[in-house]
Amino acid sequence: MSEQAPRVLLVEDEAQIRHFVRLALEAEGCAVSEAAGVADGLARAGADDPALVVLDLGLPDGDGVDFIRSFRAWSERPVLILSARTEESHKIDALDAGADDYLTKPFGVGELRARVRALMRRRQRQGGVSPWLEFGNVRVDFARRQVTRDGEAVHLTPIEYRLLAMLLAHPGQVLTQRKLLAEIWGASYVESSHYLRVYVGHLRQKLEDDPTQPRHFLTETGVGYRFQPDA
Repeated sequence: MSEQAPRVLLVEDEAQIRHFVRLALEAEGCAVSEAAGVADGLARAGADDPALVVLDLGLPDGDGVDFIRSFRAWSERPVLILSARTEESHKIDALDAGADDYLTKPFGVGELRARVRALMRRRQRQGGVSPWLEFGNVRVDFARRQVTRDGEAVHLTPIEYRLLAMLLAHPGQVLTQRKLLAEIWGASYVESSHYLRVYVGHLRQKLEDDPTQPRHFLTETGVGYRFQPDA
């Protein structure tokens, strides 16, 4: 395999499907790395910076949609879903979370290869950032979903982590309360601004030097919140 071959990450727990898809990807000239779950997939994505991710939704340690949300915190590389889920709502959830294409199982090798080619053509206009970020004395490792402060692990609940990742993904930008509530809790919670106040308060308590005078998690009164990185 050429050293210039684009790296594709295949996240799929069924060995037969992994083998089938790997052969198709290699026929397209791709170098393939594999993972069988969400955690291993995110770690490999952080280490390899793949040009494309091919992802199953039903994984043993979580849902593929959770993978997409975490991956999108640091990368805009294309994501192709391969799933047996045919309901429209599942497709909408995956695409809204940041997937670029959705192919329903069973599928033919010809269609798979064509969709891979289309997504790989798009990747030239898509960038990426580091799978980790530092601000103040805090380091966030998106690939491993780990947060440390002064080198010590900080425990965040799943909602706290999702809120943190979303704010960090838009440095310097004001995210409205409605957008944050819809993305983190769902569309039915867009009027529940008290949830945000509570959870932003949690982030400040855990990650700010002085929670009463925050430097990084700022309130834009009447609008929403903004993550301010270090100058």
